[in-house]
Amino acid sequence: MAGVAADAVASTAEDREPQREAMPGLESQRRQIENSESGRERPLQAGESWFLVEQHWYKQWEVYVQGGDQDSSTFPGCINNAKLFEDQVNWNLKKGLVEGEDYVLLPAAAWHYLVSWYGLKHGQPPIERKVVELPGIQKVEVYPVELLLFQHSDMGTPHTAQFSHTDSLDLVLHTARERFLASPQEETRLWIKHSDGSFERLCNTHVTVLDARLKTGQVIVMETRNKDGAWPSAKQYVMKSVSKEDEDFQGQPGVCGLTNLGNTCFMNSALQCLSNVPQLTEYFLNNRYLEELNFCNPLGMKGEIAEAYADLVKQAWSGHHCSIVPHVFKTKVGHFASQFLGYQQHDSQELLSFLLDGLHEDLNRVKKKEYVELCDAAGRPDQEVAQEAWQNHKRRNNSVIVDTFHGLFKSTLVCPDCGNVSVTFDPFCYLSVPLPVSPKRVMEVFYVSMDPRRKPEQHRLIVPKKGKISDLCVALSKHTGVQPDRMMVADVFSHRFYKIYQLEDSLNSILDRDDIFIYEVSARAGTGEGIREDVVLPIYLRERSPARDFNSSYYGLMLFGHPLLLSVPRDRLTWDALYHILLYRLSRYVARPSSDDEDDGDEKGDTENKGSIAKSGQTAGGSLQDPGPEQAGPSSGVVGRNRAPADNSPGPSNWPQRSRRKQLFTLQTVNSNGTSDRMTFSEDGHGVSFSSQPYIAIDWEPEMKKRYYDEVEAEGFVKHECVSYVLKKAPVRLQECIELFTTVETLEKENPWYCPNCKQHQLATKKLDLWMLPEILIIHLKRFSYTKFSREKLDILVEFPIRDLDLSEFIIKPRSESDPDLYKYDLIAVSNHYGGLRDGHYTTFACNKDSGQWHYFDDNSVSPVTEDEVESKAAYVLFYQRQDVARRLRSQPDLSGPPEPPACGSPPSSESMDVN
Repeated sequence: MAGVAADAVASTAEDREPQREAMPGLESQRRQIENSESGRERPLQAGESWFLVEQHWYKQWEVYVQGGDQDSSTFPGCINNAKLFEDQVNWNLKKGLVEGEDYVLLPAAAWHYLVSWYGLKHGQPPIERKVVELPGIQKVEVYPVELLLFQHSDMGTPHTAQFSHTDSLDLVLHTARERFLASPQEETRLWIKHSDGSFERLCNTHVTVLDARLKTGQVIVMETRNKDGAWPSAKQYVMKSVSKEDEDFQGQPGVCGLTNLGNTCFMNSALQCLSNVPQLTEYFLNNRYLEELNFCNPLGMKGEIAEAYADLVKQAWSGHHCSIVPHVFKTKVGHFASQFLGYQQHDSQELLSFLLDGLHEDLNRVKKKEYVELCDAAGRPDQEVAQEAWQNHKRRNNSVIVDTFHGLFKSTLVCPDCGNVSVTFDPFCYLSVPLPVSPKRVMEVFYVSMDPRRKPEQHRLIVPKKGKISDLCVALSKHTGVQPDRMMVADVFSHRFYKIYQLEDSLNSILDRDDIFIYEVSARAGTGEGIREDVVLPIYLRERSPARDFNSSYYGLMLFGHPLLLSVPRDRLTWDALYHILLYRLSRYVARPSSDDEDDGDEKGDTENKGSIAKSGQTAGGSLQDPGPEQAGPSSGVVGRNRAPADNSPGPSNWPQRSRRKQLFTLQTVNSNGTSDRMTFSEDGHGVSFSSQPYIAIDWEPEMKKRYYDEVEAEGFVKHECVSYVLKKAPVRLQECIELFTTVETLEKENPWYCPNCKQHQLATKKLDLWMLPEILIIHLKRFSYTKFSREKLDILVEFPIRDLDLSEFIIKPRSESDPDLYKYDLIAVSNHYGGLRDGHYTTFACNKDSGQWHYFDDNSVSPVTEDEVESKAAYVLFYQRQDVARRLRSQPDLSGPPEPPACGSPPSSESMDVN
């Protein structure tokens, strides 16, 4: 035994001999390890490394240095952490180790001292741990987060990896790419798989494992983008009926249609235009957007709009699709902009505006926006003020969208009272330019003559846009020869008068879709005593329903045909006279009964008519009261909406009881809606009195209407020769629209300017001038005009150049002759709108950045076109590229496609994932 002990001491001495020579004194060792700034007592700092040392070895070392004898038998030997490991192969740390019982923690400097003095057991790895800063505390992370890494295509083979809470998700992704041998060209992303089987995207890879709330045992899945630009998890949105030919499709990158999801042509048009902006598409294809995604911008969409757009661009420019389904993008847009929810038709320019703003905020390089005070020029030189404004703009807004689409214009406001001039410089993303508007308007009307033999005539009239109803009558008078004062204008809707216009009413209140009827009425000489005057009565046509189970006659009567405005002389205002006047006016399509038919009025017919005639006879016993000053009288030529013409002279009170002869129809007083109005009269000993002038309804029995009423003839009309007249609209040049944009205008009453000098709001004059133009100039042609009473689309042809659009004449910034191309542009895309205000269709013309070929994009259909086909009346939004930018892009060697192509015209998201 003594020999064995001697051999052991000799062996220990041999092991420690090399270290001993470099060892400081024992007291010096103790101070360096325990008491100095590099020792155990130093405070923790986030991010630094600390090391675990087995407790028994460290206690042995403490005994050794405290003994003061370097040759003592208490020498601890090499550092041995074997008791801290589960095995000697993977060197995994045992679970449940406790500081002070199983191990001690040493800062990096103290650990390196001990290793240099005593060495580390051969083969053992150092147990290094990071100091992490948790909410309210800093601690050494003894147990890092252990994640299970999977590849989306192989969910059966896990790879275990450990990460500190302070490690970024970039390191997790980098580790996963290394484990799964992903090539540098492959694009990958991470998902979390929860215990319930659901998945969540790890969008922001710049956050730490702690911020992402990853825990030990969490399943992380790495997904690799397909060669066609689509993610495997997005396959659920692609139509399942994909043929083998479609899978093997290889076409020109960028020549790819977009499926219409239901009234989404406006979105497809905007996307196709934006997709054909070369520098923006290259930015996404080369993944430069990944480093600039801004997930914490409160004005942004957490990077989701930018990622959804990037996915579309990668698919469209992969060359593996003839068309794609933008379902995910549509969902994202609806999520962040509720106005685009559902499948209603919208404006492509409005979607484009939202998309550019969303991409800008999602890719804004400014992570924390500072407050910037806007300053007026205050007499300073324009160049100084413009430079200051642009720098202030870039301090808060710095993205690829600003680099590509933002320009600067000068705004000048002049107070009309004190002459104070305010000059500011404001950025713009696109120019909304007005179109020259014609002061004339074309209106279609139906003219109804007093001559019963003449069919209604359709007329197309040219009237002032800001005119009155009297102007409409004057225009019609030139075609008919009837004096304007013998006309009444009404809006007919659903067989009744929706509105009967006053002569002074504005034409703006009439929409193009309204059915306007102009009736000839008799001349009215006035209201003086002894002067004959006619009364104008609104006449409705009603048919009694064959159903007999209604409690009220109102429910059993249905309006039909076109209403009339009938002139009746006051001295003939009796029920019998009115019946015969109506027979005369309706004689073109209502046949008179023969003498045999009249004699055939048997008791049944008389009995059927007795009740209605008697009831009408009671009505005939009433007298009209003064309706009040708020109603229009006959002398005005019109009556108000939902009101009958007023009449102060004796009326139905003088109408005698009608005879009980067989009649084709009966007459009934109704309200303006054509329904029986029982509340407008009261009954006393002198008869029935009305509170307002009644409308008259002609009530038909079904059998009588079938025998005597000719519906085909009643609906017939003729077209006046003026209907073929088309208001010629001369084409305008794009430069004229831009000139209108820069013209001085006076602010509207709804939008006054507060003059700091006058201290009150003023209707100042305003002028906009272009100062600096962007690389891509978007010009929005304001074809849709909206006012309080009218809406219209201007479909005039705007002539715009495909090449060499020179805007130098509109730039007021002083410029040098060395930069002539800063104001010359070539067209690269056009968003078109076909149709009117309520319906329409959007398409796109775009020039491919690689081939230089123009294509026509109509949803999922794409066809090549020539430059001559691009200009049309449908052009709505124009995309121009500056010529110097086009040359710069063509000279770059990393552009996809053939070199020197021809110039065009020169926190986790809620996405889901399916895993095989």
